[in-house]
Amino acid sequence: MKYSLLQDIIHLVSEFEYVSESNSNYTTDVAGFRKWIVDQEKPPVSKAARWTGIEKGRSPESAISTLLVHLGRYAKNYSRSVMFNTKLSTQEEYIYLINLKAFGAMTKMALIKKNIHDKPGGMQIITRLIRNGWVVQQDSTTDRRSKTISITDLGLQLLEKQMTKIRTATEIVSADLLPEEKLELIRLLQKLEAFHHPIYLGNTPAELLLDQAYQQLQATTIKR
Repeated sequence: MKYSLLQDIIHLVSEFEYVSESNSNYTTDVAGFRKWIVDQEKPPVSKAARWTGIEKGRSPESAISTLLVHLGRYAKNYSRSVMFNTKLSTQEEYIYLINLKAFGAMTKMALIKKNIHDKPGGMQIITRLIRNGWVVQQDSTTDRRSKTISITDLGLQLLEKQMTKIRTATEIVSADLLPEEKLELIRLLQKLEAFHHPIYLGNTPAELLLDQAYQQLQATTIKR
């Protein structure tokens, strides 16, 4: 009987134990070992990545921020086709409807925060949805000071009619990324979301926001 495979496995386990001693990303159990094995198979991050302005010293942070802004604007351009020949005015309107359909009735502020909007802008969107009969508001059963928003049959019909276009627009945004690239992009975007979302929920005044967010960034960096 040949034991070459077993010897290879023992060698891998030995290498993993050495790595896990200095890398807290891997727990010293089967789950950590499995994660480490998967990570070994991932394609290495390219060290030759380049971006506009790199020759003049432009930082990767600047490039990331600009590219994210551009991607959001591309998505809005595609959304115009979704809204063509409908009473929809903005991309945010059908996103609000999708959230109400998916998560059910919620307060105005809960709906606004779920979409990462400020209160004035979110209220304008909700007003337009009510005016068109796509949502209805009623007193909250838990807080009489609040209004609960729910999608109407008319709103559901609108979504159903436009859903094919909505799915197409969504698919186009991720373009020709490979399946594994999409998963990696989701992981990275979720990491960014995990950092920024609690800061957004804190409702910090604008004049203090940058300082607070930067302090949080420094604290997160130190913990690594």
